[in-house]
Amino acid sequence: MEFPKIYNSYFLACIATLGGALFGFDISSLSLIVGIPQYLNYFGNPHGTLQGGIGASLAGGSVIGALIAGPFSNKVGRRDSVFCACIIWLVGTTLQVSTHSVAQLIVGRFVNGICVGITSSQVPVYLAEIARKENRGSLVVVQQLAIEWGIFIMYFLSYGWSFAKGPTTAFRGAWAMQYIPALLLMIGTPFLPRSPRWLAKVGRKEKAIEVLAKIHAKGNREDALVVAEWEEITEALRIERSNNLGWKIFFKNGMWKRTFAGTSVQAWQQLSGANVMTYYVVYVFLMAGLTGNVNLVSSGVQYAIFIIFTMLTFFFIDKTGRRPLLIYGALCMGICFFVVGGVLGTYSVSVPEGVQNNLNVTIRVTGPPSIAVIVFSYLMVAAYATTLAPVAWVYASEVWSLETRASGVALASVANWLFNFAIGFFIPPGFANITWRIFIIFGVLCFAAAAQAFISYPETCGKTLEEIEILFGPEAPQPWKTKKGNSRLDSKIESVLEDARQGRHHSITQTGEVYVAGELSEKGKTELEG
Repeated sequence: MEFPKIYNSYFLACIATLGGALFGFDISSLSLIVGIPQYLNYFGNPHGTLQGGIGASLAGGSVIGALIAGPFSNKVGRRDSVFCACIIWLVGTTLQVSTHSVAQLIVGRFVNGICVGITSSQVPVYLAEIARKENRGSLVVVQQLAIEWGIFIMYFLSYGWSFAKGPTTAFRGAWAMQYIPALLLMIGTPFLPRSPRWLAKVGRKEKAIEVLAKIHAKGNREDALVVAEWEEITEALRIERSNNLGWKIFFKNGMWKRTFAGTSVQAWQQLSGANVMTYYVVYVFLMAGLTGNVNLVSSGVQYAIFIIFTMLTFFFIDKTGRRPLLIYGALCMGICFFVVGGVLGTYSVSVPEGVQNNLNVTIRVTGPPSIAVIVFSYLMVAAYATTLAPVAWVYASEVWSLETRASGVALASVANWLFNFAIGFFIPPGFANITWRIFIIFGVLCFAAAAQAFISYPETCGKTLEEIEILFGPEAPQPWKTKKGNSRLDSKIESVLEDARQGRHHSITQTGEVYVAGELSEKGKTELEG
């Protein structure tokens, strides 16, 4: 049975990014729970490397999911790969809800991670491939907003469940809430059209043109934008198919620059240290002297800050560009980390038995230093939510060619999840062993991220996915000399319109003749040889 399709790009983004809500739900499923008595008593007060292993198991599974996501998405499509991932999520959630040991909890989170690895890499691919160049950034930002709404909703659902009676009801009930976004996504996915660029890639030309026209021109296949963009897609496919390098394509002919940009921007998103707050904000606010419900509610406030400031990014990311946000965002985060680390290092007192008997937190400040820690923690979250959190996903989805995008974004996601795993595992023992110094380390890493963004990330804002490839070519300008806009698609659209005014019919069927059913047509071969 063929389900009716909806073609409004923002509606498509809202449905597809429920995959991000899965990610947010699973992050937040531990953020509050790690501090409640039921969890600590049932699992034997896990701390240090054991708690790090529980927290990092999601990222471990996500590495596996991201590794298989690219080939799987190329085979079945972006949309269907997300649907299949939801089935994996239901299995992992069931393991968590029914857990009777730390080992089963880790396995459940690992299985959920496989789903998140697939959805976190392929939803941005889908969004980038259906978006116009003018709103591609804001459309992919919806993915980050969905993650943050997932974190926020799950956190306060967990807060409500924390008052439940019984030795295990609080965390089992909270973890059962993870079924909700997966089921909603499974219901909504059949109403999404397939990516027009994926359809072109697998040779379904007529369907690709139909979807492209319905998304961008209300079904008008001869619209100037549709004709010009189809030319861009078919030309890019013609060139890429002629090379046929397999996995070597990620490193040959200057492609290493795009591979480096895509993977490093995702790595810096994690190395910036934001997981200190997203995973373990309860611990940070214990250091600041907040306990009980005051701690839990204050910790939840940061997730509201996440949403508010990412929503601001939605409105201006396609106006400011990517480079300024990546550079200045990392600098602001670094300053906040230095302040928090400096205050804790100067004014904290040692609590060897652990604050509130939590062995992951062995220092505490009170009075004005406590306020400073809380304020600059919130400011760090605001800076991250406005810059690295959404922009890293946008940038990593833009820098790849059509042939490499699914596997390329998956490769970038592997970098994200490897460092997510390492950082998530490191933070609890880091808090216990080097205490305030962990914040200084992340401050230094943030400054390093800003330096690399300035040196090696060209501006991609306002350009089509196909022409972004030029920015990484041998004759491209230095990254710090690139600017947003100046798209050649605009001149192509004007050319199509001028042809129409002169009575020269420019048919979309003519623009696609070089690529038929996944191979070069005779016309394409002739052009290539010539």
